[in-house]
Amino acid sequence: MFHSLDYLVIALYVLLLVAIAIIAKRRGQNSLDDYFAGGKNLPWWLVGVSMVATTFAADTPLAITGIVATQGIAGNWFWWSWMISGLLTVFVYAKLWKRANVLTDCEFIELRYGGKPASFLRGFRALYFAFPFNCVIMGWVTVGMAKVMSVVTGADQWTIIVILYGITAVYIAISGLWGVVVTDFIQFFIAMIGAIALAYFSVDYVGGFEALKSQLGEVVQYDVLSLNPFRNPEIPIITALIWVGMAWWAAWYPGAEPGGGGYIAQRMFSAKDERNAVAGTLLFNIANYAIRPWPWILVALVSMVVFPGIADKETGYPLMMAEVLPIGWFGLLCVAFLAAFVSTISTQLNWGTSYVINDFYARFVKKEHEFDSPEIAQKHYVFISRIATIAMAGIAIVVSYFFDSVKGGWDFILALSAGIGGVMLLRWFWWRINAWSEITAMIAAMLGAIISKIAGIEVFGSAFAGGMIFTTAFSTIAWLLATFVTKPESEETLTKYFAQVRPAGNWAKYSNGQFGDNQIWPALINVAIAFMCIIFALLGMGQLFFEDWIKGVFYLAGSVIGVWFIVRKI
Repeated sequence: MFHSLDYLVIALYVLLLVAIAIIAKRRGQNSLDDYFAGGKNLPWWLVGVSMVATTFAADTPLAITGIVATQGIAGNWFWWSWMISGLLTVFVYAKLWKRANVLTDCEFIELRYGGKPASFLRGFRALYFAFPFNCVIMGWVTVGMAKVMSVVTGADQWTIIVILYGITAVYIAISGLWGVVVTDFIQFFIAMIGAIALAYFSVDYVGGFEALKSQLGEVVQYDVLSLNPFRNPEIPIITALIWVGMAWWAAWYPGAEPGGGGYIAQRMFSAKDERNAVAGTLLFNIANYAIRPWPWILVALVSMVVFPGIADKETGYPLMMAEVLPIGWFGLLCVAFLAAFVSTISTQLNWGTSYVINDFYARFVKKEHEFDSPEIAQKHYVFISRIATIAMAGIAIVVSYFFDSVKGGWDFILALSAGIGGVMLLRWFWWRINAWSEITAMIAAMLGAIISKIAGIEVFGSAFAGGMIFTTAFSTIAWLLATFVTKPESEETLTKYFAQVRPAGNWAKYSNGQFGDNQIWPALINVAIAFMCIIFALLGMGQLFFEDWIKGVFYLAGSVIGVWFIVRKI
């Protein structure tokens, strides 16, 4: 299957990784700010592309292939709905995160809250998200990559996993975040070129767009090309309502956290200033939701025609690679998947380790004042960070054993985090929320997910909808009760928080005459405009491919005009 040209392409990519790691090491990593935030001076275009490259994981095309093959294009609303949360992060939260001037979103906890509850929450949240959540994410990403490489190489899945993690862990341990974002920038374009090439060869393989549309009509009995989830017989109405009306704000998901967070917050911290943080996050959302999906969707549609009987629909994507790619292009696609895998895993390892070191080890185990000087402390923390990175990779390999479906991992994370989104959105603006609110939300979400699973709660026959609704309601009621039965944060804590972040809301008592952010309504208008721009872009490309050139151009023109309108005000 592989030829000399394919091996050459892969070898050149590995050499590129080695070169960037060496440059990153020589550039200097003398502090945690250098190692985990790239020195906090990155431009918007590097920040934005790094975000989208991270979410472009090896698992994503497989998951979307499985979604399209079972629920049509409209099934993508499972994740398209997250753009609402993402756009709120752009126009409402990005500047607040940058003003917080912290290294991780867990460190932000001790800015917003005070006392022992805040300390406990910071440490608990750091370990909770660094290990159960982060390792589950790496687990399903690894399963996706292993499926691809097993299909295209025929090698044993676990041999592939160990080799990939060995390369990636050593790379990220040496390069730090600067190496991650620089590699991300290159890897995004490699991955996009590969995805577009596969889409072209796949559509050509079945005779073009019109032939594909005709053949799809013979394979499925509903309009698989429609983007409307409410008119799709394969998607229960209650599930569509959960996607559009609840999932984007209720649950935590990597890259689409309510209010921003995780590695998205990490990239915003690494930006030069507020404007670069906002612009970078906007670029991410446009690229993530408007530009990337269609090449994957087209390959998924072709796989439905070419491999209609496969049991694991997610493998349709790598099977199309093996079926249609010429020599050289096959190697490039393998590099594209390797690039996507390295991009995501390197970010997850770096981000997860930042929690372990910055928010647990340096905060509770070996504090900076215990060293002879701050410089010695920072060098020690960077050294321990490298060791922790490799250790976390080993744990992720073990977790990978328990996953056989990419989308299954997605569902697991949503179920486990349902209900915590509300407190994460409101903590910026409602002074009454305290550390106990977040602690209760996290514990209640976990308990709610377990209860709904054991009890087999369903709504209109949907376990997914039943679990989301029950867990969200259970967690939300619990954290609201905890908020009102516990004391608010101290006046000193809230005054310090307002002075640094200047959020909107009723903060008069703590503002010392300062003014908070008064741009909420203009920001929400920008969210609505940006949302329509992305939808118009998706519709426009669909019309160009399958329906009407005039409508396609109209939708795309509307999308471009809308983006111009909001970008000029950043």
